[in-house]
Amino acid sequence: MHSGDVLLVQGALKSIRRLKSSRNLLVLDNKSTVPISAKAPLALLIMAFIVVTAALGILPIAVSAICGVLLMLVTGCLKWFDAGRALSVPVILIIVASLAMGTAMVETGGAAIIANAYVEVTQGLSPTFILSGLLLMMAILTNVVSNNAAAVIGTPIAFGIAQQLGQPAEPFVLAVIFGANMSFATPMAYQTNLLVMNAGNYRFSDFVRVGLPLVLIMWALLSFLLPMLYGMH
Repeated sequence: MHSGDVLLVQGALKSIRRLKSSRNLLVLDNKSTVPISAKAPLALLIMAFIVVTAALGILPIAVSAICGVLLMLVTGCLKWFDAGRALSVPVILIIVASLAMGTAMVETGGAAIIANAYVEVTQGLSPTFILSGLLLMMAILTNVVSNNAAAVIGTPIAFGIAQQLGQPAEPFVLAVIFGANMSFATPMAYQTNLLVMNAGNYRFSDFVRVGLPLVLIMWALLSFLLPMLYGMH
């Protein structure tokens, strides 16, 4: 070791404080809490409990997840301060608002208005173009409201269009399913997007720049594959 060397030091906070009081080292204040590795097996066990109880239908996922968080806090795997700091109020509010918007569109008849308007606009087009348009409409809708709301809105539209055209309902329902899951272009399209946005300090434009081309690629590909697989013309 020589004068001017930089060391990365890991240890307990009280040991770091002791180093600060030493005249031999200059401690730069850039520290982070080291995970409690002794609690790792217990944390894995609690996570397995959440997954198994939800997968086997013993508890709903909402109940098992809350029980898991409580066990993490009680056993010391997670501290109350860390749990509170991990919560993002804007993320929670955006999730609640998107779910409420989707419910409002169904309850007020907004979904029916969209369905009727779509049928009128696409009247006279071939089933292939109508299916492609439905797929694109669902992709746009799911990036504004939640994917669950988009699927609820789109499913009756798909059945209605299929009946009017005398076509099988399967490709139109699949168009709704695939379109409702193209939630890549905005952060509020899906809860995971919001969590990643908060953790990675991403901006709205980052999702648009990466997600919009992906949505367009999937839309073009599925617009070709679904009619081909179901023999639509």
